Amino acid sequence: MTIRRIALYATLLVFTAVFVIPLVWMVLTSFKTYPAAQQSPPTWLPDPASTYGYGRLFEAGSQNPVLRWFANSMLAATLHAALVLGTASTAAYALARMRFRGRGAMFGLIVATLFVPPATLIIPSFLIVDTIGWLDTLTVLVVPTAASAFGVFFLRQFFLSLPRELEEAAILDGANQWQVFVKVVLPLSRPALATLLVLSFLTNWNDFIWPVFTLFSADHLTLPAGLGLLQGAYVTDYPVVMAGAVLASVPALVLFVLAQRYVIEGISRSGLKG
Repeated sequence: MTIRRIALYATLLVFTAVFVIPLVWMVLTSFKTYPAAQQSPPTWLPDPASTYGYGRLFEAGSQNPVLRWFANSMLAATLHAALVLGTASTAAYALARMRFRGRGAMFGLIVATLFVPPATLIIPSFLIVDTIGWLDTLTVLVVPTAASAFGVFFLRQFFLSLPRELEEAAILDGANQWQVFVKVVLPLSRPALATLLVLSFLTNWNDFIWPVFTLFSADHLTLPAGLGLLQGAYVTDYPVVMAGAVLASVPALVLFVLAQRYVIEGISRSGLKG
């Protein structure tokens, strides 16, 4: 084994540890008792192991409806990801294949919006959804960010990598532009669509600031925003907080494991053409 390969594996091992160790600590802490979690210096293994955190998280009559928050997050993230796929794929196909005046300038303007800090859009977006009447509803979590500039850019680059001959053959067989898009382009773009689906789902699932600003009822909160209520002003019950974090991480991990093959293929093939 060469020195270069050893250095590569050592670097990958360090990066893996950076990401895995916090997850392991989170899971282990969720099985600690309250006194064990407060120990100084902290210990890795729960001694004794306890489901105290999960019991408090799901206890009957709790003022924190965690399962309701979980369902809200799941529904909002799923609808948001589906809407992003719909808007981004149609816009990206038009920019990649259709010829019309101002196409390049329009694409440049879309890409330019990626450089706008999202925090600067919170107040204008809040005023808009307040005027429409979407505050404290599921719609405010799904619609406002569904026009994804990154999604348009990402799918456009993927569409450009597809061979035109397949689309031309479908047109010669009598297919119109919409049929070519639905029956030829989209099936060939499953890796890119799966990648964008995962990224959009996780972005919405992990969003904290926007739900805190726009949701006011406890029953309407998403899981990240609701878990913030588990932390007290003076005392933090770490097993309960970590149990909530474990619950929040499960869908993300499961989704990535199921879609990782498509994600890797989609990222590797996007950006091949400009």
